[in-house]
Amino acid sequence: MPKRIVVVNDHDVVRQGVRLILRNRPDWSVVDEAANGNEAVQKIKSQNPDLTILDISMPEKDGLEVLRDLKAGGMTPKVLVLSMHNSKEVIAAVRDLGAAGYILKTNAAQDLIRAMEDIFDGGFFFPGPSAKPSPSGAPDTKTSDPSRGNLLRLRLDFSGALAY
Repeated sequence: MPKRIVVVNDHDVVRQGVRLILRNRPDWSVVDEAANGNEAVQKIKSQNPDLTILDISMPEKDGLEVLRDLKAGGMTPKVLVLSMHNSKEVIAAVRDLGAAGYILKTNAAQDLIRAMEDIFDGGFFFPGPSAKPSPSGAPDTKTSDPSRGNLLRLRLDFSGALAY
């Protein structure tokens, strides 16, 4: 029986890209998708997938809130976070909330399959001891509280841009 996967990302092109990367794996099947955090919680609960590929920055409820809700509800699904956030604090928060792995969107083509294989084999897949430096050369350590900080500001900035 194929491994059942739910893909959660607010961008359709990313969800389709993940499907494209996984298409040559008949032993894996994307059984559902969600475009926001509220849908994610609902679909993860109803589908009970073998793995959820989860974005962090999404409307309605971000990925950290999804992980918190699942944990609070007694669910411990295997979750691989696929994110643009290259921050030690965010990676640590994701790990603390029970995710099995974390990969950057910029590395997804190289890391997605390997991360999924490691997780399906009972392991974990996280970046090394420190996050890579940002393009400016300095580590991305702007967020002192990873459950809020830049993620909340990012969401507020994006919502504000839509209001105009």
